[in-house]
Amino acid sequence: MALVAVGVYCLDQYAKFQIVSHLTVGQQVPVLGEVLQFHFVKNSGAAFSIAGAYTWFFTIAAVCVTVFIVWFARRIRSLGWAVLFGMLLGGTTGNLTDRLFREPSFGQGHVIDFLQVWGFPAIFNFADSFIVASMGLFIILTVRGIGLDGRHASRPASGAADPGQSDAPPPDHQPPAGQPPVQQ
Repeated sequence: MALVAVGVYCLDQYAKFQIVSHLTVGQQVPVLGEVLQFHFVKNSGAAFSIAGAYTWFFTIAAVCVTVFIVWFARRIRSLGWAVLFGMLLGGTTGNLTDRLFREPSFGQGHVIDFLQVWGFPAIFNFADSFIVASMGLFIILTVRGIGLDGRHASRPASGAADPGQSDAPPPDHQPPAGQPPVQQ
């Protein structure tokens, strides 16, 4: 988990450093024509620049998520879940670094966004991409029934009864004399 988190964080911060060093705010540079462009913006809000006046809220939320992931990491025994939480931690700390240390002030810094995909209504960064990818992996692991320990939750434990078996008596079973019949 730590390796993934550090890798995501470094990629995100390096890319933001390059964008800030070589582009001006608002500048667009085609990478793959109009399909993918670098478009340098500073985002004070959340996704789609929502709630720009509540930057402190997003900073506090990112700190809480970061602390939770670090605290929760001891329980993870699955490679898939470790990758998921590594991507989420790296992405969260990448954007948290911007909020803490970028202009206009500590805790209210604007996140550097620069990736613009044709037809997509938002400009985002690598941290955002890994946060979204971690949620996709969350859905996959959950649907597949993979627990934090790496085991499939849908598999019965050894020695457990066959899921097709029932403790109910067969339909033609007659109760002992003096007992009411079993309702099914």
